[in-house]
Amino acid sequence: MSHEQLNAEMLEGRKIERLKKGASTSTTPTVHRDLSLISIISKRSGSDDTVTTEEFLESIESSGRIGRWTENDQ
Repeated sequence: MSHEQLNAEMLEGRKIERLKKGASTSTTPTVHRDLSLISIISKRSGSDDTVTTEEFLESIESSGRIGRWTENDQ
């Protein structure tokens, strides 16, 4: 392989890498988490029987789905 061919291939490789970088950042959607939904979760003190544990956990999970929370957020 000649020096000129090697330079041409290296230049082409750099162009491809730039295109890949540009494509990966521009097509990745931004996901926003809405942690304000925590305000709709019923309070649970443990002694109050108005909200069962199952209802409490379901409200956390459903709020997490709506707000796009991570497992750690929940």
